[in-house]
Amino acid sequence: MSISTAAPTTKALDDLVCAVREVVRLERPPAESARLVADRLEGFLTQPDLLPDEYREGDPDRYRQHLVHTESDGSFSVVALVWQPGQATPIHDHVAWCVAGVYEGAETERRYELRGAGPDARLVVAADAINYAGTACGFAPPGDIHLVRNTGTAPVLSIHIYGANIGKLGTSVRREYRLPIADN
Repeated sequence: MSISTAAPTTKALDDLVCAVREVVRLERPPAESARLVADRLEGFLTQPDLLPDEYREGDPDRYRQHLVHTESDGSFSVVALVWQPGQATPIHDHVAWCVAGVYEGAETERRYELRGAGPDARLVVAADAINYAGTACGFAPPGDIHLVRNTGTAPVLSIHIYGANIGKLGTSVRREYRLPIADN
């Protein structure tokens, strides 16, 4: 497998892709793959030359996703996300394991549990987290329902790695949730 030369890259970014590739080739269960990739990603989040400038451009209306790399066999993708102050995702889950690492700033994350079914379905807040620059976390479905936002006053730049072909799918979101949020 080779790294696509069509997209802008750096030596550090090429090394990150190789590190992720090594983990994915282990063919571990999704949650373990996410944890291992998060461990690898953290080592790159402090490298000042990780991302080319093209991947730092935001959008004033919504968070912006830059597809940085898609593995040729579709087994994983690397995405840079740029969040302006106040921008957020909807409440959602994912099509595959996911790793999020903060490169600059801090992402605020709210995690949810789905309770009940049908007309009784509701979301319950499971945890709140602030993910700071230099940290990464990983998770896998099921149990990956969350909302991510920039609650700060400066842009946030994060690196997300998904166990799916985001170039083909266009997004890592499996579904959005518009359910009542209950205390328990």
